[in-house]
Amino acid sequence: MTIISTGTSTPESAAAWRAALAEAALRGEDVVWFSLDGTEPDEAEAREAGVAVSVAHAQERGRDAVSDLLEHAERVGASRIVVGVKHRSPVGKLLLGSAAQQIILEARAPVVCVKP
Repeated sequence: MTIISTGTSTPESAAAWRAALAEAALRGEDVVWFSLDGTEPDEAEAREAGVAVSVAHAQERGRDAVSDLLEHAERVGASRIVVGVKHRSPVGKLLLGSAAQQIILEARAPVVCVKP
């Protein structure tokens, strides 16, 4: 099976990456890093953890990246999706929405949320 970790170049995404590697090593699974902005994962960390890694990218600029992620998770039969989260004010949530919330609500696989 496969664990998907997603994000950008943020502390939250780095925490999600490390958590995905730990989970994959524990379960004997591989990890797909689903890049939202072209960011590449730290493959040295993956080698150190003994985890095979591949990279996927959001398909089209302007398209909903969360939908791309969820479709990819379905295609690869993801056992888990690991995302980084941070505290946001109610106004921030209202104005910007929450990709993590959308993933949690719409994913068919269990979602692991990690704080930095």
